[in-house]
Amino acid sequence: MAPNDLVFAPLGGIGEIGMNLSIYGFGDERRRQWIIVDCGVSFASEEQLPGIDLVLPDIRYLIEERKNILGLVLTHGHEDHMGALLDLWPQLKVPLYATPFTAALFEARRVSEPGAPQIPIAVVPLGGHLTLGPFEIDFINVAHSIPESNALAIRTPAGTVIHTGDWKIDPTPTLGTPTDAARLTAFGDDGVLALIGDSTNAVRDGRSPSEADVAKTLADLIKTAPRRVAVTTFASHVGRLRAVAEAARAADREVVVVGRAMERVIQVARETGYLGGVQEFRGVESYGYLPPDKVLALLTGSQGEPRAALARIAQDEHPDVALSRGDRVIFSARPIPGNEKAIAKVINGLVLQGVEVITDRTHLVHVSGHPRRDELREMIGWVRPKIVIPAHGEALHLAEHAELARRAGVPHVLVCRNGDLVRLSADGPQIVDEIPCGRLYKDGKLMVSAESRTVAARRRLSFSGMVSVALALDDNGALVADPEVELIGLPETDANGASMTEIARDAVEIAFDALPKPRQRDPEAVTEAVRRGVRSAIAERWDKKPICHVHVLTV
Repeated sequence: MAPNDLVFAPLGGIGEIGMNLSIYGFGDERRRQWIIVDCGVSFASEEQLPGIDLVLPDIRYLIEERKNILGLVLTHGHEDHMGALLDLWPQLKVPLYATPFTAALFEARRVSEPGAPQIPIAVVPLGGHLTLGPFEIDFINVAHSIPESNALAIRTPAGTVIHTGDWKIDPTPTLGTPTDAARLTAFGDDGVLALIGDSTNAVRDGRSPSEADVAKTLADLIKTAPRRVAVTTFASHVGRLRAVAEAARAADREVVVVGRAMERVIQVARETGYLGGVQEFRGVESYGYLPPDKVLALLTGSQGEPRAALARIAQDEHPDVALSRGDRVIFSARPIPGNEKAIAKVINGLVLQGVEVITDRTHLVHVSGHPRRDELREMIGWVRPKIVIPAHGEALHLAEHAELARRAGVPHVLVCRNGDLVRLSADGPQIVDEIPCGRLYKDGKLMVSAESRTVAARRRLSFSGMVSVALALDDNGALVADPEVELIGLPETDANGASMTEIARDAVEIAFDALPKPRQRDPEAVTEAVRRGVRSAIAERWDKKPICHVHVLTV
C-alpha cells in the first residue's frame, strides 16, 4: 500500500442496527495511524441470548493497534454509539472527544455505574474542529432524536470522508437547529471522496415527518385527555421531552418524572441548556397527591423493558404509580426490532386495566430520527461524493441505499461487511484485507466471547432442561447407594403418566448394569454410559434430549 493510503473498516454497525464502531486509518501498513468513530452496544434478545444484557463489538484488533490510535470521536450520545465505552475504554485508554451534551450525558452515565472507571473526555464545541495527526475533523450539526448529533467531515491528504452518523432532514426540529445543508454543500464544493452513511430508513419512500408535527399531536392528545396522562418515549429524546412538557403546561398539568434514566437525561439537559424555560418537574412521590386531570407522568419503558417504570405499572407492581380505567398512555416511540413482544405485553397489561393506549399506529406520536429515500438523495446531492458506502443498517437497508446511490449517479458504491478493510481511492473503493471482529456479551459483571459455549448451553437449557445424576461406587465398581436423580425444566410425567424421574432413574440402572464389570470401575466409562442412556430414554418419551450431567464419586 502507498504511504498516503486512506482506509476504513467497520467493526460493528454494518448488517445490523446498533453496535456502531468504525475506524479510519492513514498511511502504509507499518506506519498507519487510526481514529475510532463511536463505540456502541446493541441490546440482547432474551429469547436468543438468555441472561445477556448487552452485545458489544470485539476490539481485539484495536487493542493490538492501541499505540497507533490517535483518538475516539463520538458522533452523538445514543447507547448504540457510545454505550460500550465504560466496558471497552479501559482496554484502550485512548483520548476521547465529544460535544458538550454528549460528554455530559456520558459522564452522568459513568457516575451512575458502581465501580465505573474514571474516563477523561475532551469537549469539542458545537461545529468545532479537531486535529488528530493526519486527520482534520470537522463536526457538522445534523438533526436527529438527541441533541448535538454530528456528521464528521474527516479530511486527510488522500481526500475527505463525510461520516454522517445518525441524521435526518428536519426543517422544524423542536430542539436545536436543522441539518447544516450549507456546510455539507461547501464540503461537496471542495470535493468529497466518500460518503459513509445512515441506511436505517433506506427502504422507506419520501421524507421523515418533522418533530414539530409530533409536538402538535401530543399537545392535542394531552389537552383532550379526561383523566391521567402518561407519556413514554426514549429517555434521550430531549426534544420530545420538551414538547411533552410544553403540552403539559398548556393543559395545566404537572409533569411527574418516573424512571432513573429519564431523571438522568433531564438533569443533563437542564445543565446544558436544552430545557431552558421549561417548568420544573415533580418527583415520583408527588404522583398520588395530584388530581387525575392535573398530572402527566413522563415514563421510561417505551421498549417494554421489564424493569422499567411502564412495565411495572402495566403489571400493577409499581410502588408509587398506578393507572386506572379512563387514563391515557401515549407511546411516543417505535419498537426497536426485537422488542415487539415485550411492548405488546405491556400494552396488553394496560388495556386489561381499562387504560386507553395510543401508539403511532393511529396517531402521529412518533417520527424516526433517520432519513428516508428522498433525504438520502438530497444528502448525495449536497456532498456529491465519488464513493458511497452504506452503513448503519441490516442487509436489506444497505442494499436499498446502495441501489439508490447508483441511480443518483454516484461513480462507485460498495456494500461491505464488519471486518472488511476498505481502501478509499478516487479510482474506487477496494476491500484489501479482513481484520478480526466479532461480538462480546455483557453477562452480569463479566464479558464473554460470543464464541464461548456459555450462551449456547443456556439456550439448550431453556429448550430441553437438565438431568443431574449422582452415583457413589466402591472400589470394586459396585453401587453403594441408589442413584440420586434431579430433573430441572422437564415435564413431571410422560404422555402415559409415568414419572420422568423414575424413567431417568431406571435408565441410570440399566446403563450401569449393561457395562462389563471391569468398566464399572472406570468413572469416565460410567459417566458416559449413564449420560447416553438417560438422554436416550428421555428422548424416547419426550422427543427432546436434555443436558445430562453425571457425577460419579468413588468411596
